[in-house]
Amino acid sequence: MSVNYFSSNFKLGILGGGQLGKMMLYHTRKYDIYTCVLDPSKDAPARLACDEFTVGDLMDFDTVLEFGKQVDILTIEIENVNVDALETLEDEGIKIFPSSKTLRTIQNKAHQKLFYRDHNIPTADFSRFAYTSEIEEAIENGGLSYPFVWKSARFGYDGTGVKIVKRYTDLIDLPNVECIAEDLIRFKNELAVIVARNEKGDLKTYPVVEMEFHPEANQVEYVICPARIPNEIAKKAELVALKTAAAFKHVGLLAVEMFQTQDNNILVNEVAPRPHNSGHYSIEGSYTDQFEQHIRAILGLPLGKTDSKVAGVMVNLVGAENYNGNVVYKNIENILAMDGVTPHIYGKKQTRPFRKMGHVTIVNKDINEARKIAEKVKRTIEVISE
Repeated sequence: MSVNYFSSNFKLGILGGGQLGKMMLYHTRKYDIYTCVLDPSKDAPARLACDEFTVGDLMDFDTVLEFGKQVDILTIEIENVNVDALETLEDEGIKIFPSSKTLRTIQNKAHQKLFYRDHNIPTADFSRFAYTSEIEEAIENGGLSYPFVWKSARFGYDGTGVKIVKRYTDLIDLPNVECIAEDLIRFKNELAVIVARNEKGDLKTYPVVEMEFHPEANQVEYVICPARIPNEIAKKAELVALKTAAAFKHVGLLAVEMFQTQDNNILVNEVAPRPHNSGHYSIEGSYTDQFEQHIRAILGLPLGKTDSKVAGVMVNLVGAENYNGNVVYKNIENILAMDGVTPHIYGKKQTRPFRKMGHVTIVNKDINEARKIAEKVKRTIEVISE
């Protein structure tokens, strides 16, 4: 007898109520699956679409424990959650996807890198440091040389906790925390593959996407699907992503971010065990979007078709520089007038520089045409304040 998730007493819990949670909830609404969401902000984007919304600290042991006891299956939309509480819940028989073990590894970039090394997953060479202050000594002793990428082991995301260090002065303002120093890879392309896996071990991959970055903000500016790369490179990236998901024995979605090096090797940069910015195009572009796929995977349902119906480009909508306060989406009606353009507004009332406020998907039969329209969208819409 299969579990009846639909229009029943079954409860799905989601830790985190940001935009990823909100977009996951479109599908729980579609299937009438009862959802409970925990988030520290009373104004979290997901508050409106779930059945029960709880305000609470995701890093607090008791809060996460109490919340988890009320649901049948628990998932996340953000990695920074109390893993000790998740371990306790697993011991009590609550199903948690991704598992506490996976999360513990991924939460710490040093542990994540060691995991790749232990499982023969190709990744850039790196050194571990208990404190940033130890790096200076490593440079003096010749154990490390400029340039390299400094990454905070914990709590870095979207351009925070990462810095390219080219000279001594670049180290001065960095926090003195556990970190890694990673070889600076001169890459041709930054690629990503989303792998979906359920408990039975059924696997599906989404097409390889290519990410274009904003030069200053260290944030993705465009996600392009399919990636404009030769077929054999795409195949190689897909195999590395599958190997990575298999190593984690992951259930749910795993977004694997990779570098394509100058000599066409594929190196894993980092992973996210949840729906991911690199899969947003799938809402308009794919037969089964990443959010529905995550729900299917964690509930052990058949995985949906991952092919693209049409080529897609995604543009992140981030707060313009020098604007703080109540958000205004300037010229949004102009982009709505463009063919194949769909804005997604996340529901954050306050904007600040480079804060992710939404995204826009551009679909077109021709990927190059979609990319041109994306540039036009980027130039037209502005995320400012009143």
